[in-house]
Amino acid sequence: MEILPTQKLGPNTGLDLVRATEAAAIAAARLMGRGEIDAADQAAATAMAAALANLEIDGRLVMGEEVRAMAATPLSGGARVGTGNGPPADLIVDPVDGRRQLAQGRAGAVSFAAVTNRGALWTPYPAAYMEKIIVGPQVAPYLVPECLDAPAGWTLALVARATRRSVRDVVVFVLDRPRHVHLIDEIRAAGARVMLADDGDIYGALLAAISGTNVDILMGIGGAHEGVLAACAVKSLGGAMLARLAPQSEAERAAITHAGLDTKRILTCDDIVSSNQIFFVATGITDSILLRGVRLAGDRAETNSLILRCETRTRRMIFAEHLLTW
Repeated sequence: MEILPTQKLGPNTGLDLVRATEAAAIAAARLMGRGEIDAADQAAATAMAAALANLEIDGRLVMGEEVRAMAATPLSGGARVGTGNGPPADLIVDPVDGRRQLAQGRAGAVSFAAVTNRGALWTPYPAAYMEKIIVGPQVAPYLVPECLDAPAGWTLALVARATRRSVRDVVVFVLDRPRHVHLIDEIRAAGARVMLADDGDIYGALLAAISGTNVDILMGIGGAHEGVLAACAVKSLGGAMLARLAPQSEAERAAITHAGLDTKRILTCDDIVSSNQIFFVATGITDSILLRGVRLAGDRAETNSLILRCETRTRRMIFAEHLLTW
């Protein structure tokens, strides 16, 4: 992947970008616990699109959620964002990661976005699903491509050795899906513990990559779009990721083959995002281990956000109060 000649992204790009996830989180929080999955997602996407339009960049969204949603959204892949006056940049966003949690008023719904140089992001369109293993900085030097095909117990033993613990102390984040029944059985047979989640693929990646969360590794098949976003975060944190396209239907497999994508290729963070000029931002919608959810009170809202800058390995936590105008 070759990065096109471009202006350097400014050091405050992350602070500008976080306004988009804050807007999405506030809009989504209005519908928390109301069971309206699509309405909340649409409200968040509309608010995020409006905020992105004000960024001083010449931006484009490299991939949207329309592959699985089967419908256009305000944040579809290929859409232009920003004022057009700043440096050329590629963005990938997820207004609501954890849509079921949000609809049910449960913990773990978060809004995400990432930006990097134009041409630096690998785009697996029209793939919808991706197999992933994600670990933090302590385990990163030991993660090898063979882990993606090895029995789960072999990889978990590697994690245990790297962290100088027993396998029974290792916690694995896995999406609660029928496709993961055998994986979960393998993990439990190896003696490790499982943290199941209804949703929240990117959130799980952050838990695995950040120390002190009680999650050591993410394993399983999740969204391809979410996988690209996760790679931006994991690389910024100094973690490691292995990924491979994992079509879940014959139609998806045929579309991937037609697009010339290789379902056997194992990718790392550097394959998915080739630049170090990455800003990754997240804003909590509902409470979670990492971020506090949105607090609404009359004409004011409070948000809690995370900003990662890959070049400097800076991690910032922001608490903000917003005056609402609607």
